[in-house]
Amino acid sequence: MSLSVTLTINRVPRTVELDDPRVTLLDLLRERLDLTGTKKGCDRGQCGACTVLLNGRRVNACLALAISHDGAEILTIEGLAESGVLHPVQAAFIAHDALQCGFCTPGQIMSAIGLIGEGQAGDDPERVREGMSGNLCRCGAYRGITEAVIEATHDMTVTTTREEAA
Repeated sequence: MSLSVTLTINRVPRTVELDDPRVTLLDLLRERLDLTGTKKGCDRGQCGACTVLLNGRRVNACLALAISHDGAEILTIEGLAESGVLHPVQAAFIAHDALQCGFCTPGQIMSAIGLIGEGQAGDDPERVREGMSGNLCRCGAYRGITEAVIEATHDMTVTTTREEAA
């Protein structure tokens, strides 16, 4: 029995036939749609390497069944940069050396964007660390990650304020 799921992935509507209702969003993205930026880490929802935005909220794609999110909007690391311009969080990660091996970076960036969008970031390093605690970095780039999230929060707030004033 084949099931159909329609998702908007990185602003592009996609309909995919699923042979198995147990296919996770992570496996759909990586194996069926060749969006390999979202990483498979622990496959148990404990490391955050598979973090994507689902309807604007951060989720561990390894724990989300694709069929359960029919009609949802998914944003992955591949969908962030627009017209060759990095997202402010991506730029801040580079500026603050918030990556070493890079394996956790896509999930860290997606989680940071979700955290900022939820209004849970701000200028308090402890608050940022707590908000990002579901994403593990085996290389220990936590200081740079925290600094990048704080900078991006500020940059995104200033940009939003300017856009609202215009």
